Amino acid sequence: MTTSSADVATTHAARDWAGTAGNFLVRHIMIVVMVAIIAFFAYRSARFATPDNLMTILVAAAPFALIALGQTLVILTGGIDLSVGSVIAASAMAAAWSAKNLGDNPLYPLGAAVLAGLVAGALNGLVVSRLNVPPFIATLGMLTLASGVAYVIGNGAPINGLPSSYGVFANTSVGGITVPVILMIVAIVAFAFIMRRTAYGLRVYALGGNRFAAEIAGVRSKGILFSVYVISGLLAGLSGLMLSSRVITGAPNLGQGYELDAIAAVVIGGASLMGGRGTVWGTAIGLLLIQTINNGLDLLLVPAYWQNVIKGVIIVAAVAVDVWAAKRRK
Repeated sequence: MTTSSADVATTHAARDWAGTAGNFLVRHIMIVVMVAIIAFFAYRSARFATPDNLMTILVAAAPFALIALGQTLVILTGGIDLSVGSVIAASAMAAAWSAKNLGDNPLYPLGAAVLAGLVAGALNGLVVSRLNVPPFIATLGMLTLASGVAYVIGNGAPINGLPSSYGVFANTSVGGITVPVILMIVAIVAFAFIMRRTAYGLRVYALGGNRFAAEIAGVRSKGILFSVYVISGLLAGLSGLMLSSRVITGAPNLGQGYELDAIAAVVIGGASLMGGRGTVWGTAIGLLLIQTINNGLDLLLVPAYWQNVIKGVIIVAAVAVDVWAAKRRK
């Protein structure tokens, strides 16, 4: 039995299509995982795939997005920032204190939160870049320090009785979209551009890839290291303001454990903890994946203690799939 040229051409075309589809899946594996999780929750809960619930996910993701973006820059240099959760608390308490004691002006809490975040980030940056203390140790110390400062500001208690204007940062909408969501979108797009299209972004990647080679090429490694921790602290300060503004109160334990979700989002997005590899868009996907899981499990009424177990398994599985896909791409 002979095979016609048309059959051969059809076979080759099918193989080419399968190869192209396979390459697409490998290169965009986390998007595939994200779609699969969305499809599962949409099937199990009619409330999941609704515009209102989508906005709920985005609103919850906004504060995490800011600290995840800062964590992305830090991890790209080969470092890590364990202090962002406590910096969120200290910034929130500083903002709440200023709103209660300095007058009914939204600029006071904004300035207090930004200043608190900048100071914490600058201290981290100085200790890491100038004193050569390992980032894990330096930011672990700041985690404890900032947590203590948060409790000192409120004398060990939350700060309540804040003016209604304090809620303007998190509860104001523009065209049906809240300010935190708008800020999240702008920040993601801006940082994606900076990291891929500017000399600063290229220097961050170069420093994380090979610090010695980067310094030979003229990269001021200490300045870059200092800057990424300052940016991380600044974004944590804004995140703290967002979170406290949402409930119009200052809580000294706000942000507890948030640094772990931020690190998980960056790693799920394909970044290497050794530095030099990762993208802002990957972090955004990892962040939305975590928030989607949190939201879906809440809608399914899964107990909180089981949610941590399930989320941990999914995160490990997602990273394992991404590592497998990275090996296939090579």
